[in-house]
Amino acid sequence: MMSTPVTGERDPRTTVRVLAPSGMLGAGFPAETIDRGIALGADVIALDGGSTDSGPYYLGSGTAKTTAAAVARDLRILLRAAAGAGIPLIVGSCGTSGTDSGVDWVAGIVDGILREEGLDLRVARIYSEQTAAALKERLNEGRVHPLAPMGDLDAATLDACSHIVGMMGHEPFEAALRAGADVVLAGRATDTAVAAAYPLMMGMPAGPTWHASKIIECGGQCTTNPRTGGVLATIDQDGFTIEPLDPAAACTTTSVAAHMLYETVNPFEMREPAGTLVVSDAIYTALDDRRVRVEGSRFDLAEQYTVKLEGARVTGYETMSFSAIRDPHILAHIEEWVALMHEVHTGRVRQTLNLDPAEYAVDMRLYGYNAVLGDIDPATGPPREVGVMMLVNAPDQATATAIAKIANPLMLHLPTPDMDYLPSLAFATSPAETERGPVYQFVLNHVVDVDEPTDMFRIEMGDSRD
Repeated sequence: MMSTPVTGERDPRTTVRVLAPSGMLGAGFPAETIDRGIALGADVIALDGGSTDSGPYYLGSGTAKTTAAAVARDLRILLRAAAGAGIPLIVGSCGTSGTDSGVDWVAGIVDGILREEGLDLRVARIYSEQTAAALKERLNEGRVHPLAPMGDLDAATLDACSHIVGMMGHEPFEAALRAGADVVLAGRATDTAVAAAYPLMMGMPAGPTWHASKIIECGGQCTTNPRTGGVLATIDQDGFTIEPLDPAAACTTTSVAAHMLYETVNPFEMREPAGTLVVSDAIYTALDDRRVRVEGSRFDLAEQYTVKLEGARVTGYETMSFSAIRDPHILAHIEEWVALMHEVHTGRVRQTLNLDPAEYAVDMRLYGYNAVLGDIDPATGPPREVGVMMLVNAPDQATATAIAKIANPLMLHLPTPDMDYLPSLAFATSPAETERGPVYQFVLNHVVDVDEPTDMFRIEMGDSRD
């Protein structure tokens, strides 16, 4: 099987259909929904391969949150479908965070599948990692600017990052497709750019294209049943239409419009590297009980094209302990018990390890009481049971574990001052201390002014297979 690469000038077609299988590569989808999307005339398959939702660890460590088996399962289905239909397959933010190693990891899986399936597809890799040295040059040129609530960037912050990625727009994808790629595997990219690249290249208007791409970025999340598979967006010169790929699911005006609330500061505007999507005048119309038509979106070009930076650094090493409390007296005075725990534990750490509180950090989270909302939790009255999670952060793993071990007898038997007996609490694991290794923190929320949209990204084209 062999797909047809996109080359030459824009195709004067009137519509482009984008198949979005799921919200993330490796999340899974019913294979039959892909067949249905192809039968409905999909022109491209596009999906996201990553996210920052799960925190800074994946960028900091350069590892993926998904398993190779899950990624391979999804890719095998999609590569077969793309090759059979002769359409491109685009994946962005490979390996969760879009590091160079993440792109190579996904590319290795793709290469194995192509060999096993005998598919003749040309694969492009787009790398988005940035070096501290190159960014410091741009910083010195006044080309790096903070996004709220961050302040001005310090060069030392760049040096401290274990990995830094730039978030690409649609242009690097288009460049790879025009160079003859059948499969595009990219580093960090905006979720929308993955789906917008092909329609924009084919001459679809920016407003409907970016809006449709935003709506389908999470696959079936814009439907009445997000667990059943992806969606198909048909983009034309006046707007776009969304329909689910599972016959049992439906798109409604509410489910489609509501996705503009997802991960946006302003539900009517969303910034991309090239400009801002504006949907304040968009009109959502139900064509039937399954499909929704959207018109009235626009895209305002920015005066300056910018690339957002993401970076993570190690903030220490962490050890975790988890104990459970059912004692009704402690639960009735749980905040006093936590305060006593901090007081006694701090004293014993100073006495045993000669460490002051400024040299380490201890976080106590009370699951079943206020671990999620903290002080703004509206619940009143004592909880029925509480899980106490202690997280110790220290400059090295041995110190973090030593501090956690000092807390061990306290998390098992600490009474409140008015108790005349020694309570017995319950550790969740044995040993009670779990070493979590290095802990990372996002430290970059800045943009870089660039002259060309592809300046900060590197495209490597593979050979077509015989």
